[in-house]
Amino acid sequence: MDQRNLGGLSAGAIGLGCMGMTHAYTNAPRDDAESIKVIHRAIDLGVTLIDTSDVYGPFTNEELVGRALRGRRDEVVLATKVGLTLDAATGEYVRDGSPAHIQEGVRASLRRLGTDHIDLYQLHRVDEKVPLEESWGALAALVDEGLVRAVGLSDVRPDQIAAAQAVHPVATVQNELSLWTRDDEVVKYTSSHGIGLIPYSPLGRGFLTGTMTAGTTFAADDFRNRLPRFSGEALDANQAIVERVRAVAARHDATPGQVALAWVLAQGPSVVPIPGTKRIGRLEENAAAASLTLTEADLRELNEIPPPVGSRY
Repeated sequence: MDQRNLGGLSAGAIGLGCMGMTHAYTNAPRDDAESIKVIHRAIDLGVTLIDTSDVYGPFTNEELVGRALRGRRDEVVLATKVGLTLDAATGEYVRDGSPAHIQEGVRASLRRLGTDHIDLYQLHRVDEKVPLEESWGALAALVDEGLVRAVGLSDVRPDQIAAAQAVHPVATVQNELSLWTRDDEVVKYTSSHGIGLIPYSPLGRGFLTGTMTAGTTFAADDFRNRLPRFSGEALDANQAIVERVRAVAARHDATPGQVALAWVLAQGPSVVPIPGTKRIGRLEENAAAASLTLTEADLRELNEIPPPVGSRY
């Protein structure tokens, strides 16, 4: 698989998001043994950016990834995050970008991951109660300590990226990006400033694979139940998007999901999407998208797809 530059880190063109292996998507039961096989197969295929977070679970996702990487740690770019905590009483996420939390968080993540350094440590969300410069300065200090190779931001605007850049280089930005969630400003900003872009949910939380219909239902604790785009009427209306993607896929003997990933890859040479999966078959399908080249006509057609019905959250 071709390698791409992520702010000084080199990774395969397709990465692997591990969140769904223990967290958020619960249509399929958790199977740690199978998830570890998926991570191992990913590495074999050249899918080397492995992304997790302390809040996934919480904590269980990092523990799983740590077990999977025993004996293979040096083959991957290991990415995790800090800055979100889960309030056990309310079930709500709470932002914490304080330097104290970041210092505590990195050491806890290192223990769970079973490693002495993290390749890419990302601020999961900007904490509006803490000046970004303070949070970012704490992350930069971890680079100086040798605990972290590079630092990144998640879910940010260009002005926030610029504020962090003034303190310490931003290696990557992890924002949602897909055919139904465009982010042109951040794509342009990262490309022009030599910053890697790590799109999460590049398959529209599974919708762009073409496997959902108006009648699709989710397990009670699957968080897509709370997302407007997955409500019954919206899910039905948004099938038109998949049909447009399916038409392009037919011309390339590809799947809709592969076309959706190829479109994301076409947004720039330093873009590495992190589709998540718990199945080896889906992983292999996603990895094959790195070899799919869309024509200019394909890209024009895909760029003309209208926005989806329903907001992101």
